[in-house]
Amino acid sequence: MSGLAAGIRLAMYDQRVCILEKHWTIGGLNSFYRLAGRDYDVGLHAVTNFTPKGAKRGPLARLLRQLRMKWEDLELAPQAGSAIVFPGVRLAFSNDIELLTSEIAREFPRQRDNFARLLRELLDYDDLNSENFGGSARAFVSRSIDDPLLVEMLLCPLMWYGNAREDDMDVGQFCIMFRSIFLEGFARPFKGVRLILKHLVRRYRALGGELKLRSGVKRILVDGQRAVGVELENGEQLMAKRILSSAGMVETQRLCDDVSAEQAMRAGQLSFIESISILDVQPKTLGLEETIVFYNDSSEFHWRRPERGLCDVRTGVVCSPNNYLYPEECGELADGVVRLTTIADYDRWAALDEAAYQRQKLWWYDRAIESAVRFVPDFRGHVIDTDVFTPKTIRRFTSHDNGAVYGAPEKRLDGTTHLDNLYLCGTDQGFVGIIGAIVSGISMANMHCLRDPS
Repeated sequence: MSGLAAGIRLAMYDQRVCILEKHWTIGGLNSFYRLAGRDYDVGLHAVTNFTPKGAKRGPLARLLRQLRMKWEDLELAPQAGSAIVFPGVRLAFSNDIELLTSEIAREFPRQRDNFARLLRELLDYDDLNSENFGGSARAFVSRSIDDPLLVEMLLCPLMWYGNAREDDMDVGQFCIMFRSIFLEGFARPFKGVRLILKHLVRRYRALGGELKLRSGVKRILVDGQRAVGVELENGEQLMAKRILSSAGMVETQRLCDDVSAEQAMRAGQLSFIESISILDVQPKTLGLEETIVFYNDSSEFHWRRPERGLCDVRTGVVCSPNNYLYPEECGELADGVVRLTTIADYDRWAALDEAAYQRQKLWWYDRAIESAVRFVPDFRGHVIDTDVFTPKTIRRFTSHDNGAVYGAPEKRLDGTTHLDNLYLCGTDQGFVGIIGAIVSGISMANMHCLRDPS
């Protein structure tokens, strides 16, 4: 989506743009497919950074202005409400920060003033300044909040939805994710991610942009300090004045003629397995009324690649696309849907032969659901269909090493690389999620391609 947004922004100013997509469809991990007569979204739990129609500030408002799109184009419906659940403690939150504030006052009365202090500090923090971006988010939050359990609970959803580092989080990334989830919030189009992709592609093509599917890049052609073009996997070469890559920093370096494996940055380690369960009832009839539930089975949040086994089911995310406040004219989604995400190990999944791979998908589906229903109503008796994707799927559709959903732990906020005219956009530039990716593409196009249109 960062590439589509950058392409739109450049085509708006009459630059000749070609977007190269390796696969037969667009979207990367945030895409969709059809299986056994049903439509499935891949990746989309929620669109973060939601603000109501008419809002003038925030990433969503900026996106609409920069791409000259209407708020109605995205058809975003806000969440019904979500929760963070640790043993014995449950914090509800919504798109109104006052709910989380009141929940903290109820469960952690001594932390009420401390949480207010954290909110004030977040409002003043310049997270896009590279000098401020690094450092420990745990230490940053602990300066205001002195209850370790509340610190862990606040970090849990922010790490799940946008953190490439194991165990801790960059302060800047924490601030970005806190605003996008707690101060702005979740939403979803009734028709899912395909609606967003459709509008982006239509806008891009209407402006004269070229989109090449099944056109994977084999290598980036380098001459001195500049990238001069790309060679595709079919041998075709395309020359270009500038290249924006959404492939990730490590993966982009590998494509360059002049970077050895020893010089490349460290790849991310965090990957997921996700199941999609189709139910014969709406989830809320079973008591699952939250839009998203982030759970963890101890007082310490587990956020690292599994040390043993293919998955770590101690923590996870349960999401139901049914539980958004869709307009009355939309009605309800035809099927009840529950999505469950669990941390997984890419290397162990990739080492399986096909028969073992299929068996392990079924086995870990059962183990992950068994873990999740300790924190949400048990929906297993109503499952009529399932699908599961693993780190291998993520690797296939993103090309990220290790199937790393959020890319490398080190981000490049200015989008620059070792070459003068090769730039990053998307996850490894530093903005994650659907809105973040689109804003990343816009920002990098503005910064590196529109200021100097020569």
